[in-house]
Order: sequence, then C-alpha cells, then structure tokens
Amino acid sequence: MKKALSVMLAAAMAVSFAACGTGTTNPGTSNSTSQGSSAAATSIRVGGLGPLTGGAAIYGNAVKNGAQLAVDEINAKGGLQFELNFMDDENDVEKSMNAYNSLKDWGMQLLMGTTTTQPCIAVSAQASDDRMFVLTPSASAPEVVANETAYQVCFTDPNQGMASANYIADNNLATKVAVIHDSSDAYSSGVYAKFKEQAEARGLEIVADEAFTADNKTDFSVQVQKAKSANAELVFLPIYYSEADLILQEMNKQGYEATVFGCDGLDGLLTIPGADTSLFEGVMLLTPFAADAQDEMTQNFVTSYQEKFGEVPNQFAADAYDAMYILLAACEKAGVTADMDAATICDKVMEAMPQLTLDGLTGNGMKWEATGEVNKEPRAVKIVNGAYAAM
Repeated sequence: MKKALSVMLAAAMAVSFAACGTGTTNPGTSNSTSQGSSAAATSIRVGGLGPLTGGAAIYGNAVKNGAQLAVDEINAKGGLQFELNFMDDENDVEKSMNAYNSLKDWGMQLLMGTTTTQPCIAVSAQASDDRMFVLTPSASAPEVVANETAYQVCFTDPNQGMASANYIADNNLATKVAVIHDSSDAYSSGVYAKFKEQAEARGLEIVADEAFTADNKTDFSVQVQKAKSANAELVFLPIYYSEADLILQEMNKQGYEATVFGCDGLDGLLTIPGADTSLFEGVMLLTPFAADAQDEMTQNFVTSYQEKFGEVPNQFAADAYDAMYILLAACEKAGVTADMDAATICDKVMEAMPQLTLDGLTGNGMKWEATGEVNKEPRAVKIVNGAYAAM
C-alpha cells in the first residue's frame, strides 16, 4: 500500500469568493465555464450529467450549481484549470447514455456524474469499458462502483440503511417501525434491504412493510393505513422527497401522527413549490450536509451559493462542490495535465484516489477504498420551523 496523503480541502477552498469567474450557458442542455479559445489546450474537460428538467430536476440543478461554483473558485486560483460541461439526462437511462456520448464527442476527460442512480449504473458500466474516470456526487447504489473506474462522493445505499437503523435504535426514537419503500427503484431498494436487516439486529420491530412501484406512486392511502393500524411509532421512508410529500399528506389526512425518518432522498422537501411545509415539521433525515452548520467552510459555501444562485444549497450541491475539489486533489496528486487523454487520466486518478484523505463539506477525513466506496460519517438533521436543524 502506498503511504496516504492528507489533502485538506479547507485550504484548497480558501479562495476569494469575490474573485470567482462566471459560467456561460451554451445553447441546448449543457453548461460550461468560459475559458476562451484556448480552453481545450489549457483546461481539463469535465463532463457532468443529471436531470435539469423533470421530476428529479432539483437534484441535477443542485449538482450542476455546486460543481460550477467549485470550478469558478478553482479556476480563479490560476493553477490547474477545469472546464465543466453539464448536460440534462432527465433521470432517464437512454437519455443519459446519449448525453454521455455527446460529452465524449465534446472531448470529456473526466466525468462528474451521473446524479441519479439508475442512469449512473448504465453510464458507469460504459465508462469503465471506455476507460473514463467517473466520480458521482450522489448515485449511491453499490452497482455503480461495481464498475472499475467509478468512485462515489455519497454513501452507498446499504450504508445509509445501516446508519438509519442504528440512529433510530441508539436514540430510542421508536421500537415499532413501518417502512414504505419503492421496490422498483435501486436506491430505495438498496437502503431498505440493509435497513430491514440491521433493524432486526438492533431489536426494532417492523410492524408494517409496504412497497410501491414507479407505476403506482400517487395513492398511498393503503400503505399509510397499514402503518397506522399496526401502531407504528415511526415511519421509515427510504425514498425521494416527491413521494414522501404525498405520504405526509396522506398521514395528515388520516390523522396519523408518527415520527418520520428518511435518508438523503428526502432532501428537497422544503423546496417543493406550493407545498404545505407545516406537514414536514419534525421530519428527520440522515444527510452528509447541513446548511446551518456553523463551521467556516460550510458558512462560506452557503453564503457564496446564495449570492450566485439565490437559494440555500442542499446536500446534492455540497456533494458536487466536494466532487470537483476531490477531482482537483486527485489530479494534482497524480500529476495530470490537460494534454493527456481520458484513459491516461483515468489510470492516474484511480491510482491517486486511495491515497487521499480529504476534509470537505460532506465529511471530514473522507477516504476511498480501491473499490470506489467512500468512508465518512453521516449527519442527522430535523425540520424545525421550516428549516433544517442539526441533531
């Protein structure tokens, strides 16, 4: 094993936000930094993929914005330069593959993406065949890193399931638990399977175990009624925020009061247009990032993000911001230059990744296994008075 190198992101991020450059939007669905006519010769071309439109757009836009903010900062320093081209995949596997091929035609040398799990499983498999390095900020299925050239910034789904069960048990939040999950979704199924196993090991009784699918996710009256009839004290939702919103509405309709606990997929509840946010009060979730944290790194990021994009960043924005600094650290460690081809860069970055120890917005002391999985501790937040509060 090579000796580990500790690279402090805090130092790398200590740049003047006022000196940040601005991105330019290309026609169509891509977004790239403006580097002038010499961009191809002087900048490493980083592709990005995620849903900028459609039901999962909150995730993709947050990833694009967080990554762009980091790129602007990195380029303002005057060292190694990045050019980011982020394309819309609408959370669709076929469209994600098409966008990936378009990015290859553009000259992509590294891929920061994809944002969501199902497209990333397909894209990372192709990228492995192409010898393209992939760092996904938020696609958490183990199947993603089953592909040799893919690494993750986020927790794997099983790790989220285990951490959720442990947190509920350690903090005595409930003894009787109901679970509602999406059996057609890789993310939800992965979290659910490990949660169920760990919950049983920790003495939590799952009194209602209900599933839905992508074809049947608008009426949750039956699932909520079963949880209520079973006297579940806590409802665990390893799902995305849009479905969670409907479940919370149904719980309110049925007069069912129970603790609601979820994972990072629930990050987005507070941004649903026109939603009754009073229904979200008290919802708990595990997430690697809390915008109200008082450390200097988080506060600088939140301030800069709000100034540039007019909203509070969520966990996905923070993951992507960290992702770009991780790529910077790996490229600097590996001696990557902009004139190298994608396969050469891939081999060098893969060698560097297990040697890094990084402090970022989404975790201190982040380290990577050679398998591509990240090791870091989750944080718990609770919605209080319409905002996230660290627990």
